[in-house]
Amino acid sequence: MENKAENKAVFDAESAKEVVKVLRDSFVTGKTKSYRWRVTQLKAMLKMLDENEPQIVAALRDDLSKPEFESSLYEILMLKNSCRLALKEMNHWMMPEKAKTSLTTFPSSAEIASEPLGVVLVISAWNYPFLLSLDPVVGAISAGNAIVLKPSEMAPASSSLLAKLVADYLDSSCIKVVEGAVPETSALLEQKWDKILYTGNGRVARIVMAAAAKHLIPVVLELGGKSPVIVDSDINLKVATRRIIVGKWGCNNGQACISPDYIITTKDYATKLVDSFKCELERFYGKDPLESKDLSRIVNSNHFDRLSKLMDEEKVSSKIVHGGQRNEKNLQIAPTIFLDVPVNSLIMKEEIFGPLLPIITVDKVEQSFDLIHSSGGKPLAAYLFTNNKKLKRKFVETVSAGGLVVNDTTVHLAIHSLPFGGVGESGMGSYHGKFSFDAFSHKKAVLYRGFAGDAFLRYPPYTPGKLTLLQALLSGSIVGIIRALLRWFWA
Repeated sequence: MENKAENKAVFDAESAKEVVKVLRDSFVTGKTKSYRWRVTQLKAMLKMLDENEPQIVAALRDDLSKPEFESSLYEILMLKNSCRLALKEMNHWMMPEKAKTSLTTFPSSAEIASEPLGVVLVISAWNYPFLLSLDPVVGAISAGNAIVLKPSEMAPASSSLLAKLVADYLDSSCIKVVEGAVPETSALLEQKWDKILYTGNGRVARIVMAAAAKHLIPVVLELGGKSPVIVDSDINLKVATRRIIVGKWGCNNGQACISPDYIITTKDYATKLVDSFKCELERFYGKDPLESKDLSRIVNSNHFDRLSKLMDEEKVSSKIVHGGQRNEKNLQIAPTIFLDVPVNSLIMKEEIFGPLLPIITVDKVEQSFDLIHSSGGKPLAAYLFTNNKKLKRKFVETVSAGGLVVNDTTVHLAIHSLPFGGVGESGMGSYHGKFSFDAFSHKKAVLYRGFAGDAFLRYPPYTPGKLTLLQALLSGSIVGIIRALLRWFWA
């Protein structure tokens, strides 16, 4: 009996192949292409979120000790907003876009038609296991695709609940969840998909991209990087500090891809900034932040050990100016600030993805840009706090990142009219709002012509006169066309 149960539980390449076949058979019927089906699924997802919020909050608490405040706002409410936006705008998104034509094809009309790609794979991350799983699914549904969702095994309670809820509320002939770890993900990556969206780290992204290349599968990669925060001195320090805190420790205790990774400020301003952090952190999380119910824990012991290694490096441990408390048993690390860590230290070489925040100092704030450029990477986000218009302009013109925010952190994620995605090693492609619809759609060029206006010039036998006139027509030059016609008639 045990062997039978084990065999039944195995999800291998053949199992993955069968899942794809079932979904492709459903897609071929045209079921997912209908506006009604898309609306029904999005309304079902809204109902799922409404009716199961306590269970979702509990799963996130089990996986990450995530505060209910963060779970309700940053996972559930943001998902609801994505569904509502798609329901409101989807009919408009689906309509063909008119395109201009030219004299070359006169008379004619043209349009760009959005068609679903087919069967897509979404591989999500553990840090926001509901938002990062279902937000791409909203885009894939609104674009009319069949979908396989692979949640992260590192958030097991959320993964299990996702599998149950999706099966209970959504159309299982077109939308499926596959749970598991590396073997299951590997089996899925062997299959032919019409697109893959992966959220996670660069190491796994390379594996995903290599697997996709075998079948020429397009990918969207949502990764991360070291997102810098430049802090000028001519600011409201209290407001700036609070906004950095909520973007760092108020977002899953620093375990977020757009979380501030390090701060750059001037030597003269650094002490004021540290003092402000100390004051506001105590106000938010108390004298002993390990007792606070408003901070998530570290996801697992591997990540706890990784962060501890960053903290304990000899040239870094002496640079702690606030925090540093740890509880290995409960996987807790307090908000920790470092001042003037060496730029060649481990903490400055890799994405921190945790509650540690180094502060680097420069003589002049303008030197921050050189420091960011010298890091060699293009982060998923970059932040600037200043009232200086020239500095704002230079920031936008010179810093290459997935997204920029001036005088706040992380809030661009909530703006559906902005694309969310990386550049370089922080990712490729983007989604959110209509960008999600576009990410899972093929933009099909369509040209309509009648039988009138048939140009004999394009047909053999070819002559110099025909060539001259066609060249003028294709160039779009009215003067050239007139000259070519005159030559033609006088020839």
